[in-house]
Amino acid sequence: MLDVRRLRLLRELARRGTIAAVAEALSFSPSAVSQQLGVLEREAGLPLLERTGRRVRLTPAGQNLVRHAEAVLERLEQADADLAEARGGLAGALRIGAFPTAIRAIVPAALVALAGRHPRL
Repeated sequence: MLDVRRLRLLRELARRGTIAAVAEALSFSPSAVSQQLGVLEREAGLPLLERTGRRVRLTPAGQNLVRHAEAVLERLEQADADLAEARGGLAGALRIGAFPTAIRAIVPAALVALAGRHPRL
């Protein structure tokens, strides 16, 4: 299984262009970034980077993996946002089932109280 943190490094490399820029942006050393990208290549089982002198560029497999990494990281960021929202209290759609007399007598007051306590519900 591919490591999400390493996928993030690969995505940042595609965006920023150099290992040094990735390292600076993410507060790593260039050596650490390079080492982690090497581990990612081993995990993937094929070259993701072409090294030319002191520069690197993505192979077609690396470019393809970046597209997948963007999708995975986007979903993880959405999950984090959803969890942060959930920590703020109940949120989302509410379904109510009741018999007719309860709907007239109990449900309106309960909805008002619920809306006061959980406005995002």
